[in-house]
Amino acid sequence: MSELSQLSPQPLWDFFAKICSIPHPSYHEEALATYIVEWANEQQLWCERDATGNILIRKPATTGMENRKPVALQAHLDMVPQKNNATEHDFARDPIQPWVDGEWLKARGTTLGADNGIGMASALAVLADEQVEHGPLEVLLTMTEEAGMEGAFGLQPNWLQAEILINTDSEEEGEVYMGCAGGIDFLSELTIQREAIPANYQILEVSLKGLRGGHSGADIHLGLGNATKLLARFFAEFRDHLELRLVDFKGGNLRNAIPREANAVVAIAAEHAPRLKQALNEYLVVLQNEVAPKDKNVTLEVQPTSHTGQALTVESRDRFINLLNATPNGVIRNSDVAPGVVETSLNIGIVALEEDQAKIYCLIRSLIDSGKDYVVSMLHSLGSLANAKTQASGSYPGWQPDADSAIMALTREIYLDLFGKKPNIQVIHAGLECGLFRKPYPQLDMVSIGPTITGPHSPDEQVHIGSVALYWQLLTTLLKAVPTK
Repeated sequence: MSELSQLSPQPLWDFFAKICSIPHPSYHEEALATYIVEWANEQQLWCERDATGNILIRKPATTGMENRKPVALQAHLDMVPQKNNATEHDFARDPIQPWVDGEWLKARGTTLGADNGIGMASALAVLADEQVEHGPLEVLLTMTEEAGMEGAFGLQPNWLQAEILINTDSEEEGEVYMGCAGGIDFLSELTIQREAIPANYQILEVSLKGLRGGHSGADIHLGLGNATKLLARFFAEFRDHLELRLVDFKGGNLRNAIPREANAVVAIAAEHAPRLKQALNEYLVVLQNEVAPKDKNVTLEVQPTSHTGQALTVESRDRFINLLNATPNGVIRNSDVAPGVVETSLNIGIVALEEDQAKIYCLIRSLIDSGKDYVVSMLHSLGSLANAKTQASGSYPGWQPDADSAIMALTREIYLDLFGKKPNIQVIHAGLECGLFRKPYPQLDMVSIGPTITGPHSPDEQVHIGSVALYWQLLTTLLKAVPTK
């Protein structure tokens, strides 16, 4: 962490180093929450947690600024736990290991947690730094955003005193967000049957690796490969030619991350094994031609495995492969209202075979409710054709843009004054908690800003160090400029 102590602004980076040292993946944020509450109490700041576990900290206004509109800085406590297969890391126990690579801060083989750790660190740094001028201030840190926005769903009314909320969960310096997509989870479950593997069959593991992965919202427009889809496509084409029997299939581990790797265990007649290797090599050439500009490190491997168990019946194999191969993935429609922004998308995030079930987890996002409804209807129809049980759940609203937002106008004006150029006012396809805050706090005026973070939700996640300093300058200047009540 010594490298981080040399970076500026130092209070922010010191807090981020501490955040990295305390494991805090979704559903394991309690140790970090405890540290923050104890720190706030040591600073003699008002601090409280609600029934969901959200943290609210209050700090009185700087002398002479008591009549300013009260502001809440908001971030979420959890991070996405993703690692490379070769990396030994227990996210519930092991600290993140950040390191400086030129202009970027990265982590060794795992997600960095800059999403939303930098935003959280900036909010705590504002509380700690007496040089930052502000009116009445609150810091709201929410629980389990990455796994379903549970903290935002549980936010109680009449708790916040703020009239303005600054969300710190954006990931592009120079862009100011005034709206975001809503989302809904979708699960397809197939009942499957198994039978004994025929005699003289070899058991082999097929692995598709080397994809970049990424954020299922912010990166969905990039055309990155989805490992589960690419592997399903192979089986859809070659299962009959090679008389492949499917024993196991796994891909992805988060519904909001684009899967980088997928693995399947297959049984094949010994005399057909060389043909399987040849087919994989031919398919790899196809993939390299199609996805190499974005996923240049894609690989396909086959090797013996000690896996035991029964194979899916041919009928179960075909229903599963057909459903997975037919399920759409990626951009469904671009927005006509916000040019250059995805309107509706879905990501096949997790695919897993169990003993008697196959499960396909998707996350659907859309700027408009009818877009979500359309994709839900499509997936229900596909499930019906495959005789699968389907369920949509966990719907959360988008954040409707407000063209008359005073805090948006102020942010744009301050950015222009500070940096001599206008920021890009954007609607983001990723999900922010702002849409959920509107239900208990309909009058909140909200804006979202942040530094440049690339590769969120993947081990390639990195934050541009210089952009953090620019973000800090914008944030602290904005707090000083908040108007009177």
